[in-house]
Amino acid sequence: MADIKALGDQLVELTVKEVNELASYLKETYGIEPAAAAVAVAAPGAGGAGGGAAAAEKTNFDVVLKAPGANKLQIVKLVKELTGLGLKEAKDMVDGAPKTIKEGLPKDEAENLKKQLTEAGAEVELK
Repeated sequence: MADIKALGDQLVELTVKEVNELASYLKETYGIEPAAAAVAVAAPGAGGAGGGAAAAEKTNFDVVLKAPGANKLQIVKLVKELTGLGLKEAKDMVDGAPKTIKEGLPKDEAENLKKQLTEAGAEVELK
């Protein structure tokens, strides 16, 4: 039982980079999908004493378009480019704001997307 506790303690202490490396290893070696591995690794820290640290190191973010702002046409073009959607689908997404543009992105990628949309005049939120 002590080995399980030690393993659990080690998992809670992993950095975001280490979790990603572990997920890659599990997929390559055992065929376990990285998303499932990330959830399984993040779960032990979700409750209990280590919960605050685990929450601070959230690894996946959703980019939510809250409002297109004054330059709606430019936002539609940017959403089209960033998502790979067709023009009509991108327009429908922007018209339907608040809408999630992309889900489950790494922090740096989500922040980059938010920056591009914000610079174009949109109101964007990361969740």
